[in-house]
Amino acid sequence: MVMKLMMAALVGTASVAAPALAKDRVGYQAIAAGSLSQAERTIDAERAIFPERPELMLNLAAVYARTGREAQARALYADVLDRGDVAMDLADGSVVSSHALAHKGLARLTTTMATR
Repeated sequence: MVMKLMMAALVGTASVAAPALAKDRVGYQAIAAGSLSQAERTIDAERAIFPERPELMLNLAAVYARTGREAQARALYADVLDRGDVAMDLADGSVVSSHALAHKGLARLTTTMATR
């Protein structure tokens, strides 16, 4: 089953999923506007109802990554990978799996880690 979602890259930092709905229930609009605290509140409220929706986990992981909470972001990406893979329609018309998006998010976290 393909979930109707759109994806946007935010200044090269994280991808977020958004439904093609007028009401933003996955935090996409708030993330795009830079209101990460509002996005987090929106996503948390939806996750209380739908805790296993990958778009919610992916978007919350993006918020965590952008606010310096890499361990929490990593845990959410791992949760997505532990669940069934879901096909997602992107804004550009392509389809990407939830697992591919989680791997991409993890890779971004890895590249931001300092090494010595």
